[in-house]
Amino acid sequence: MHLAEKAGLWTEDRQKAAREVERRLKADRLSVVRLSFADQHGILRGKTYVAGEIAGAMKSGVGFSATMLMKDTSHRTVFSVWGQGGAFGAKEWEGAADVVMLPDPTTFRVLPWAPHTGWMLCDIVFADGRPVPLGTRHLYRQSLSALADAGYDFVAGLEVEFHLFKLERARLALEDASQPGQPGPAPEVSLLNQGYQYLTEQRYDEMDPILEILRANLAGLGLPLRSLEVEFGPSQVEFTFRAGTGLAPADDMVLFRSATKQIARRHGYHATFMCRPKIPHVMSSGWHLHQSLVDRKTGANAFVDAKEALSPAGLHWMAGLLAHAPAAAAFSTPTINGYERYKPFSLAPDRAIWARENRGVMVRVLGGPGDATTHLENRVGEPAANPYLYMASQIACGLDGLKTKADPGPSADTPYAVDAPMLPRSLAEALAALDANKPLRAAFGDFFVDYYVKLKQAEIDRFSKGPEDWEQREYFSIF
Repeated sequence: MHLAEKAGLWTEDRQKAAREVERRLKADRLSVVRLSFADQHGILRGKTYVAGEIAGAMKSGVGFSATMLMKDTSHRTVFSVWGQGGAFGAKEWEGAADVVMLPDPTTFRVLPWAPHTGWMLCDIVFADGRPVPLGTRHLYRQSLSALADAGYDFVAGLEVEFHLFKLERARLALEDASQPGQPGPAPEVSLLNQGYQYLTEQRYDEMDPILEILRANLAGLGLPLRSLEVEFGPSQVEFTFRAGTGLAPADDMVLFRSATKQIARRHGYHATFMCRPKIPHVMSSGWHLHQSLVDRKTGANAFVDAKEALSPAGLHWMAGLLAHAPAAAAFSTPTINGYERYKPFSLAPDRAIWARENRGVMVRVLGGPGDATTHLENRVGEPAANPYLYMASQIACGLDGLKTKADPGPSADTPYAVDAPMLPRSLAEALAALDANKPLRAAFGDFFVDYYVKLKQAEIDRFSKGPEDWEQREYFSIF
């Protein structure tokens, strides 16, 4: 029995997909395949294997150091590696030992910007096939399973804002080298437009050369792109994607971010999903997560009601999102920089409220009585969020709302004046709320929550002692 079988991942779908991967490798004359996993920050890491080794890798996996799961956003290892029991008091964590990437052949793609290259997303397991409890794709899969047990499937659509700049100086002189805990200086960039001509065709055309390159390559990847829009701020854009079910939207988000950064860099641009880059007159970027549920028995949208704007299930789900918003912010807004977005009168939320067709609230209800497209838009997230943790947190909060039949309260017509619980003002506040939140601890497990709180607290501690440009150095390139 090979490792993929031991892990319970060698399903019929994977076996069929693996045969197709082997065919594509030969037919397209690919030379290498990138095997990648999304780390705790949602950043892709992995190894590149020559094409002839991929058939074996799909069954037996590829090892990598478990320390990759212990690093903050500066690549600093936060947890103790050496000594008995390693970081977490168990033999498998000792001495920077290996864990294993198992490629998921159903995610196979050829990279249009590197056509000799295939790409596969991986699950993370121990050598005996057990899932690594810090693997965020595994945690999201667990959340989807819990939701299925409750009778529903999760549907998510992506609306992602980010910044595109012309790369002027990459800062690659010898003295610009970085080290763990001390990222090098951020690259020097210039604007592609001056901003604040929202949705004007002129501003779009100023960015069209790189936007068309991105569109063509994302289409070549098979990502479900819907629209490309010029946003409010200087050099800011928004891409939206068709809704998908299950793992697919999270997988798509991981690949979209990584692809966008790679494509932009190859053409002399810099893309960043950092929420609020340090540039004059900047507008914060958000990641609005559109979501609904499908009833597994009927196949119908569980949020639709014949007479009301939202069904009872939809109201309970939304109430769960609102009730646990401060704690879930640790996953939807996981950077220090992201909390600069929660400001009044900014088209971003600053408190846990809802309404119909109001862009100042946290959760916006879209659709109406009898409308099959009825869904919720949670406007709380930042584009640097790990998509697996962001979506898993939505499921955990929503399920608790369903379980307790929670009431979301009245809609908020004056979003920045209504008396309602405020969103956290800092990552430290969000971590404290997460640490004390029972439903999220139950969903993610105490082991992961304790690990995550310590990991992000280390980031806060470095920030408190860092230079004035700490956020730009820390986030502008990695995200």
